[in-house]
Amino acid sequence: MGNKKTIIVFSGDLDKAMAAFIIATGAAAMGDDVTMFFTFWGLNILRKAKKVQVRKDFLERMFGFMMPRGPEKLGLSKMNFGGLGAKMMRYIMKRKNVNTLTELMENAQALGVKIIACTMSMDVMGIKKEELIDGIDYAGVATYLGEADEANVNLFI
Repeated sequence: MGNKKTIIVFSGDLDKAMAAFIIATGAAAMGDDVTMFFTFWGLNILRKAKKVQVRKDFLERMFGFMMPRGPEKLGLSKMNFGGLGAKMMRYIMKRKNVNTLTELMENAQALGVKIIACTMSMDVMGIKKEELIDGIDYAGVATYLGEADEANVNLFI
């Protein structure tokens, strides 16, 4: 096993997404090969902030309406209080000069972190490729498992 890390990002919570990207960018900065596999609620992190016109059936449109669109709309896993907690967290992070989730995502891509969106979850949740950020890959669980087989650290967030 080499210096390879994999992270499954299942949660769509701001604090958990931050943790995932901090770990990923830290490992990549240390020279590790990092793969992040986004599934179910984690896909919301990868959604573009602006609505993209794509063809969807009724249930897919309802899912899209109910889910947050992109990193700036994510709530906290604890103490969210209807979004107030997330706003407070972002305010404190700005005051303390901590990178935003968007900046962490950009840093991860610049460091060569492989970001994979789970195609099965996309299909179930009615998320189309056009709705997700640029520069990512699309694959199923077999691709993730292949990466995980070669990794010395596998995390589920």
